Amino acid sequence: MRVFAEVAKRGGFTAAADHLDITRVKATRYVRELETWLGTRLLQRSTRRVSLTAAGEACLRQCEQVLAMTQDLKSTVGERDTAPRGQLRMTTSISFGQAHLAGAVAEYLRRYPDVAVDLMVADRAVNLIEERVDLAIRITGELDPNLVARRIAPCRSVICASPAYLQHHTAPADPLSLKAHNCLTYTNFGKSEWRFNNQQGEEVTVAVSGNLTANEASILMESALAGTGIVQLPTYLANPKIDDGSLIELLPEWSPPELVIWGVYLSRQHLPASVRTMLDFLVEWFSDGQPWEQDQYRHETKGLQ
Repeated sequence: MRVFAEVAKRGGFTAAADHLDITRVKATRYVRELETWLGTRLLQRSTRRVSLTAAGEACLRQCEQVLAMTQDLKSTVGERDTAPRGQLRMTTSISFGQAHLAGAVAEYLRRYPDVAVDLMVADRAVNLIEERVDLAIRITGELDPNLVARRIAPCRSVICASPAYLQHHTAPADPLSLKAHNCLTYTNFGKSEWRFNNQQGEEVTVAVSGNLTANEASILMESALAGTGIVQLPTYLANPKIDDGSLIELLPEWSPPELVIWGVYLSRQHLPASVRTMLDFLVEWFSDGQPWEQDQYRHETKGLQ
């Protein structure tokens, strides 16, 4: 009934399907099943638009009444479930969880005290179904198209090294100079190649190598702080260390590809209030520039004074 009402309202199956977030084929099948059940044609179909038959007009009035009644019933019975409550099981990377998500979750819990968050940090992409995860916070450039996700914030990266390393090695003058350095790399991302672009639109791919790879950014950062080599780090980790001088940004005119912080969940249908409000909160929390970028801005401003 809902699909039929939307098709009648919007004058076509495609527009109705887009509004309901279903396929056009499914929308067509639902209307045909309703027509079969009633034993009459409800719509006149043309290549550009559909219109109601006389039976369709009478059916639409009845459907709208039924839909209004079901909405009233849902509002009355489900009213107690509109406020977020219960357990919310989340997962994210170790580095992002420690550096920023833990603080954001603490503020969320202050706003929504009836929610209990179970935050699992891991150095791998957790299977949401197998491990009963409601919401995963992932940082990537290419998200699996089969996943349902909401964009939370951008995530930049920088190239940096410690003063101790640079005391014994000449700082790279351009991306190709990285070939002569010990580069600390990620096991599953950019292990052998680093990509860069600049404001002039130039793009460069550099084959890099080094004596340490790891699957967690915080491990690579600690190794870089110890003077082991040059590392590519997300700014949420690197900027505080750049601000206090324990890391030095290299090649500032060249930028690695920007990634995205995503909120990944299983389905848009019947989204729990805890998941919905957490997503809304995180988008708000990281809006208007991420806190780690704001710290970097203050640091740069001080340097100009």
